[in-house]
Amino acid sequence: MPVSLTPNAIPAINGGDVDSKPLVQVVDVRPVGGSGGQERHRLLLSDGVSSQHAMLATQLNDLVKSGRVRKGSVVQLIDYICSVVQNRKIIVVLNMETIIPDCEIIGNPKMYPETNAAAQKVLPNINTGNVQRFSNDNINGRNPVQNGQNFQSAVQPPPRANAVQNMQSFRPTVQPPYRPPPNYRNRGPVMKNEAPARIIPIAALNPYQGRWAIKARVTAKGDLRRYNNARGDGKVFSFDLLDSDGGEIRVTCFNAVVDRFYDIIEVGKVYLISKGSLKPAQKNFNHLKNEWEIFLEATSTVDVCPEEDASIPQQQFSFRPISDIENAENNSIIDVIGVVVSINPSVPILRKNGMETQRRNLNLKDGSGRTVELTLWGEFCNREGQKVQEMIDSGIFPVLAVKAGKVSDFSGKSIGTISSTQLFINLDIPEACSLRSWFDFGGKDAASLSISREIMSGGSKNEIRKTVSQIKEEGLGRSDKPDWITVKATVSFIKTDTFCYTACPLMIGDRQCNKKVTRAGNTRWLCDRCNQEFEECDYRYLLQVQIQDHTGLTWVTAFQESGEEILGFSAKELFMLKQQDDERFAETVRSKLFYQFLFRLKIKEETYGDEQRVKITVVKADKVNYSSESQYMLDLISKVS
Repeated sequence: MPVSLTPNAIPAINGGDVDSKPLVQVVDVRPVGGSGGQERHRLLLSDGVSSQHAMLATQLNDLVKSGRVRKGSVVQLIDYICSVVQNRKIIVVLNMETIIPDCEIIGNPKMYPETNAAAQKVLPNINTGNVQRFSNDNINGRNPVQNGQNFQSAVQPPPRANAVQNMQSFRPTVQPPYRPPPNYRNRGPVMKNEAPARIIPIAALNPYQGRWAIKARVTAKGDLRRYNNARGDGKVFSFDLLDSDGGEIRVTCFNAVVDRFYDIIEVGKVYLISKGSLKPAQKNFNHLKNEWEIFLEATSTVDVCPEEDASIPQQQFSFRPISDIENAENNSIIDVIGVVVSINPSVPILRKNGMETQRRNLNLKDGSGRTVELTLWGEFCNREGQKVQEMIDSGIFPVLAVKAGKVSDFSGKSIGTISSTQLFINLDIPEACSLRSWFDFGGKDAASLSISREIMSGGSKNEIRKTVSQIKEEGLGRSDKPDWITVKATVSFIKTDTFCYTACPLMIGDRQCNKKVTRAGNTRWLCDRCNQEFEECDYRYLLQVQIQDHTGLTWVTAFQESGEEILGFSAKELFMLKQQDDERFAETVRSKLFYQFLFRLKIKEETYGDEQRVKITVVKADKVNYSSESQYMLDLISKVS
């Protein structure tokens, strides 16, 4: 079937045409590396006479990967621009359709700048101004030139220009080596940059574009931060945008630009933004799935849209089941949703810089059979944390959606809040409604395994039930890696002489130091690790507990969180009680004996001096849920029978 490509499509695109939808042929396709390791594809497009390099927008990568666009394909360009990159024009294809997947190469196309260079070399005496007017007329369709046949009458060159008639593939240059200053007298405004920029999807943004505009909703706004570096003091803030196509991107403002836009930007409102620069996103600080980041400048415009645009969602989530977090990389940023099944009171924490902040822990549960610990920092403790605390105290278990939580593998897998984290309580979305229904109709009593507090470190992801006697009989903990088991046992004895230690409360990054501290004078404490003194220390459990089941007994060590689960008090509360009333303290500890727990244990052989000892550590102590335990026993019976 004969194929007709759009004549002069390449020169027209170079001249600024973005409205027509030309048919061109893909002469070549090659992968190239992109920012952040994302693959991009470079094309060579042809109109049958001229060819030019083009870059495919990343959202169109599947066209190449699926084979719908390949060498020889005839395509129709729908959205595209032509930008200058390093003194060289390149076509950026934002959207296109494949018309014919496979076709022989049409014509003998030459690189577009080369055809112009040849014409300039043959016609050294042509008046440059006339060539410029010819080029503009040709591109705008007012005086098209086919294969150079009408060039002479259109330009009226000097006699030496007759050689043009013999050039079958000549195309006049759009940007000659010398371009005289334009004369706009009596012509009105003709500068292209005076026209309003086209609104394009966020996914189509790239640094090759000269002019663009996006319409998007602000989904998050960061705090105003001040910094100091070699160039002096400064300030910065950023905000996240979401458009109707689901594209997201971060916008950052510095110094004077902060003063212009900080008070204008409000979470939830829709804005029209243009005239910013695009740079590679810093993935250490930017969790959005976009390889670019917008930096607003003095010429940038940010206009609020007075009318609500329902096509742009209020927020976009990429929820992952809690069970998936077991394999998530440390420090990765994820979205997660779960039912809050427990929450601890907010406690003050002294950071390493001497500033005090708040910390609050809660536990999330979903239908994947896992629970995870979420740590709230700073204002999250007093805002959403306090609201959740009041709901839990009232017997309500809210659904909590976490946007941009940070994964930590310290002491097991957990999630922490960062400055860009957002928390949503009982959000009206399908995922929250489904989770609510699951929890109310059986999920509340469903057995689940916590992935926090070292449970996943090097061991099996599945719960392995053992008895106390099997720990010794099977030689658990004596291999290179620790063994992780669950034992249903009863607390039979608790040592109280050294049940806790004085710990450093300072923060190292997002973690507490916790190293043992010593007295520095009568009123202050010293941490050798942080090399700082402070007035108040923390108290952390170091419990030695004897547990037993029907097969035997053994000693285990319980640290801070598991110690609180066994005794029901914080280490500081129990320490103060011991100082004030030793008899009441002893009675409190005795009252916790003979309680039955499901102990999650880490068993590992360690060296003490020249002696090898098996150390058993409690990483979680859950009170026995007899409904779940009965179901577990019934499952065991069914497997045997």
